[in-house]
Amino acid sequence: MQSGFRFRLYPTPEQASRLLRWIGCQRFIYNAKVSEDRYFRTFARKSLQHVGQFAPQDQQYSHFITEATPWLREVPSQVLRNGAVRWKQAYSRYWKKLGGRPTLQKRHGAQAVWLTSELFRFEQVVDSETSAVGYRLQVGTRKCPVGALRYAAHRAHTHPASITLSVDAGRWYLSFTNDDGVPEPSDSETADWLSSFAEDELRARTVGVDRGVAIPFACSNGARFDLTPVQQDRIAKKQAAARRWQRKLSRRAKGGANRRKAAYRIACLRRYEKDVRRDFAHQTSHALVADPKALLIVFEALGVQRMTRRPKAKQSESGRWEKNGARAKAGLNRSILGAAWSTTKTCTEYKARRAGKLVVEVAPHHTSQACARCGHTHPDNRRSQAEFVCQCCGHTDNADHNAGRNIAHRGVRLLLSGEFKPKEKKRVMRMRQKQLGADRSEVTLGEITVSRGAGNGAALRSMNQETPTSTAVGG
Repeated sequence: MQSGFRFRLYPTPEQASRLLRWIGCQRFIYNAKVSEDRYFRTFARKSLQHVGQFAPQDQQYSHFITEATPWLREVPSQVLRNGAVRWKQAYSRYWKKLGGRPTLQKRHGAQAVWLTSELFRFEQVVDSETSAVGYRLQVGTRKCPVGALRYAAHRAHTHPASITLSVDAGRWYLSFTNDDGVPEPSDSETADWLSSFAEDELRARTVGVDRGVAIPFACSNGARFDLTPVQQDRIAKKQAAARRWQRKLSRRAKGGANRRKAAYRIACLRRYEKDVRRDFAHQTSHALVADPKALLIVFEALGVQRMTRRPKAKQSESGRWEKNGARAKAGLNRSILGAAWSTTKTCTEYKARRAGKLVVEVAPHHTSQACARCGHTHPDNRRSQAEFVCQCCGHTDNADHNAGRNIAHRGVRLLLSGEFKPKEKKRVMRMRQKQLGADRSEVTLGEITVSRGAGNGAALRSMNQETPTSTAVGG
């Protein structure tokens, strides 16, 4: 079973400066591979001198180390190699229809560097006073040492095969994944086990979760989850301060130190809200999964990306632009995205799988208008945001609680009818080692030469137009 770890990292200023250089060099190799791929895809079918030449989908990076880029030799070769590996992995995800083509990475915002086992090691440290056993992270090589990095491990962990060092608004993190060896039950196995329950028994062990704007999560068992008033007040103050500093940033000269200070201040203000939303998602998902009575957790199949799209512009017959409610829609989009709907559902899915429980999605239509007692559906049943009164049987309940019960009932029917089909996980190719000399090494996924069309359109459309052809590669 895969377990993820994310710890706070505390490098010294000198260590942070060197790690930032590693981040920049790895990002340069990644962007160079993206630019090379775009060049070949643009001119392969438009220039006679490029006829028959296609962008190699490999992990070579040595041709980017030239006289114009001597600073690339100041970092370990594994850092550069991993940049090419990340680009190859991104393209593997594209072929698996898990995302679009790799795009250029920006030097602003959160940054990260991926390190493999050649560049780090964990050393065991015993506290002389408490005799507690801990670990210290050593990063670097003999030629390019970084030194021992202090990190706060709030739980025990084993040694990983690779780690990621990231920085966001001046705050550093250490993250990695490990396999603890415990078998993880699949969704199919859990669904088969739950299907053997009687309908009444399964309904008693099911929790329906209604997601809304006023109340982010309302459950069929009466539980509600929302940010505390203190958190909401602090987030509002941080947002106001960020807007104020954004105006100051716009008046400062580009490339100046004051502009960089203002940008750093804005990033710190926005980081608080991001941390609060993430913590809220983890606490909510933990509370849903930790309920001993709940074996089946049901969500609505909401298209958050579709729901938060900008409204289309409206134009009158005379050619004048009309109001399309963009300002009101922007406020609604901020409320939806701020409720952490998708993040909470994702966290609930993997935590439930570890606990041997199941998370399913049902159709969201009319869940707020249908009566959970008699099933009568009518728009007048919901009189207000919080009040639900059935026009047929007179059942009265909180609107969100009633919707949660409807969602739970639909999840039970979906599972017992046998229509539930878990989504199959698509994985990219595994890496294998390939030595290319004494000093530099290469990690390859199987190099192939691909004929790719121009542009960066939808992945599904491009996949129908492109067929990869393999060439022999020495292993």
